[in-house]
Amino acid sequence: MYNIKTPEKFIMASWLKWVLRILAGLIVLIIILLVGVTLYINTHKARVVALINTELNKNLDGSLAIGDLSPSFFRSFPGVSLTLKNVLIRDRKWTQHHHTLLDAKDFDVSVNTAALLRGTISINHIDINDAAIDLYTDTSGYSNTSVFKKSKDNKPKDPKDKSSTSAELGHFNLKNVKLTINNEHAKKLFKFDVNELRGGMNFPDSGWNAKVHMKVMARSLAFKLEHGSFIKDKLVEGDLVAGYNETSKKISVKSGNLGIGGDPFTLSALFTPANNSMNFAFHLTANQILWRSASSLVSANITKTLYKFNLDKPIDITAKIEGNFGGGDPLLYITATVKNNTLTIPGAVINNCNFNGVFTNNYIKGKELGDENSIINLVKFTGSYSHLPFVFDTLNIINLVKPIAVGAFKSSFPLTNLNYMFAKVARFDAGTGSMNMRFKADIIDLRLNKPFIAGDVIVKNAGVTYLPKNLNIKNTSVSLHFVQGTLIMDNIRIQSGKSVVTMSGRANNLMNLYYNEPEKILVNWEINSPQIHLGEFLGFLNRRKTTPVKGSSNSNNGNLVDKITNVINKSHVDLHMQVANVFYNKFLATNAKANLLLSEDGIEIKDIGLKTAGGTLAIRGRIVQDYTSNRFDVSTVINHVSIHDFFYAFDNFGLTAPTYQNLKGLLSAKAQLAGTFNGHGGILSKSLNGMVVLNLKNGALVNFNPLKTAGKIAFPFRNLNNIEIPNLDANFDIKGDMVTIKPMQITSSVINADVAGVYGINRGTDIALDIPLRNPKNDTTITDKEELKKKRYKGIVLHLAAKDDGTGKVKIGFNKDRKKD
Repeated sequence: MYNIKTPEKFIMASWLKWVLRILAGLIVLIIILLVGVTLYINTHKARVVALINTELNKNLDGSLAIGDLSPSFFRSFPGVSLTLKNVLIRDRKWTQHHHTLLDAKDFDVSVNTAALLRGTISINHIDINDAAIDLYTDTSGYSNTSVFKKSKDNKPKDPKDKSSTSAELGHFNLKNVKLTINNEHAKKLFKFDVNELRGGMNFPDSGWNAKVHMKVMARSLAFKLEHGSFIKDKLVEGDLVAGYNETSKKISVKSGNLGIGGDPFTLSALFTPANNSMNFAFHLTANQILWRSASSLVSANITKTLYKFNLDKPIDITAKIEGNFGGGDPLLYITATVKNNTLTIPGAVINNCNFNGVFTNNYIKGKELGDENSIINLVKFTGSYSHLPFVFDTLNIINLVKPIAVGAFKSSFPLTNLNYMFAKVARFDAGTGSMNMRFKADIIDLRLNKPFIAGDVIVKNAGVTYLPKNLNIKNTSVSLHFVQGTLIMDNIRIQSGKSVVTMSGRANNLMNLYYNEPEKILVNWEINSPQIHLGEFLGFLNRRKTTPVKGSSNSNNGNLVDKITNVINKSHVDLHMQVANVFYNKFLATNAKANLLLSEDGIEIKDIGLKTAGGTLAIRGRIVQDYTSNRFDVSTVINHVSIHDFFYAFDNFGLTAPTYQNLKGLLSAKAQLAGTFNGHGGILSKSLNGMVVLNLKNGALVNFNPLKTAGKIAFPFRNLNNIEIPNLDANFDIKGDMVTIKPMQITSSVINADVAGVYGINRGTDIALDIPLRNPKNDTTITDKEELKKKRYKGIVLHLAAKDDGTGKVKIGFNKDRKKD
């Protein structure tokens, strides 16, 4: 059966053929025209380039130059590709500042021809290679982007005007592009070496979004040139997702794998137009980044400070950076979480360190952003310094230009832990310590200076050896209170052996003087004791050590310990003592009172008064301590002491004869003596110099062998075992081991004698003795002094000499060298 077409169907098929033929013809015509244009441009390139340059420069306030162009129809069909070579854009003031806005060696653009027919410029891709973009603003605010602002028609554009075409970008690729944003007016400099920047965009009704891969070297990200650059010379590489909202006019950027300087970050950023510029807000997060790496990402003014610190293990940080590209410092808000780390700070190492830290340059809201308005806030800061655990509830460092540290901390520890810190000064073997302190201090060269301190230090049941003086104390308790710059010390109990001392004291303006003038520190002590055994404190008479005691090798402890040792040595201590009983070897004193001033030079004895041997003893003078000896220079007043007990207490003052066993009576004396102590509190041989004036009442010389030996020949019938001396005045000069006996008269029950000469403690004795032979017992009834004087020398007088025989033995003979009257 035949299929016969109806006229309507035939007409429709015929019409369709003609339409298709016409469209095909138009397409062929367009292709021929495009190919023709391409061929024409390629054959008349110089003319076309010159024409394009002329036309483009009509709308520029400067110059645009294209060195070469190469159109291609077939390479991106159905699009049209255009390759531009050596493109230069310069503003009219280029000869003054020499900043070229665009210098591109290779610029490829591919445009969708079908979109052109719809009135839209749809750019399939843009490739820019080997280019430099330099956006420059001078100090007056003039920018080289003004090259695009030439227009004689200043009427505002009608938003309903549809005559212009919209532009869309598909793919882009930048390689080896240097981007510089140099704003001298706002003192900002952004420089980037774009090794690679590629991505694609799409355009929904709400705006646009894009996916980008970037590999950029950040040469400068300086929001304020004098402070330096963020992420300077750091490679930034990763994938970004960006979007623009047409309604809010905001651009958002996010990345989950952004590498900055080799460390992984997550990024969230927002850009908002504002006042002919752009606000920005960056939120960066990095988990487990090293301190040094994180510190190198901020500006130089912050980095140089952060580099003086270190944390051994990685930390977690977040950073919020908000500001405006037009000017001013950005707002910084940086947090860090530190757990079980080791913190190194100038002069110390903090172990087991934990804290949550915040840094911001907006400490006082409304004040200008910057270092002067910065704060570092450490919350729940715990750690251990040289084995001393501590807790800071809060620690703030305010104002990085003139930093001030403010904080409060607590610490409790066994005192044995102090051995790691004070190994050169003290050795602790018992006790506990606790601190509860608040402080505020300037920071100079990253160290606390002249801090204001308030709080308490409590020490209980301490056992310690003070090494420089070899002084041992035990069962010691101390309470220290810092109040408005004054150190108040109370509830102090010190025990050394059998000695027990309770103390209280204060030091005014302590912390100020501690740092600047430790030699002006004056500590006032009130000391009471039921009994003191001086032998347990002889360490105070030891000379200073020339080398420190070997201790911890931790150099970080040395600065603090050396400072404390220096302050102890240089400060002054004003002691006011009351002691019920004082013991030293055989010496016993009661009701002792002393006022002493201890300083770096030694001990000034302002006043010592005590009761001993039935009388009183008063001492004034000083003990000078240095690294070679401990010299003393004292004046002593003795009133009515038992000479027997007194010589017994002081081991006969180094004399071998007479001894306390040979002496009786009540002694009063004045002495001015200087000498040198040994390390055991004794007097070095031959070091004693001075003078002694004494008076002996109701005295007696008992069993004194030198006189008994001489008396056996001269006075065989007199009692030489107990020679009574009613009154004796004597005057001695002492020089080393030689005692000069100034002429004195001995009037006794057995014999009278005139004595003068030198007594050598070891050797060198040469004493002249004038001894009347008459028995003074016959004169006991005479009361007239003149008559007694006449009868003293009546009869035979022996002129003897007691001399050293050269071996240290004393021999008595007639004084052949005596000068006759």
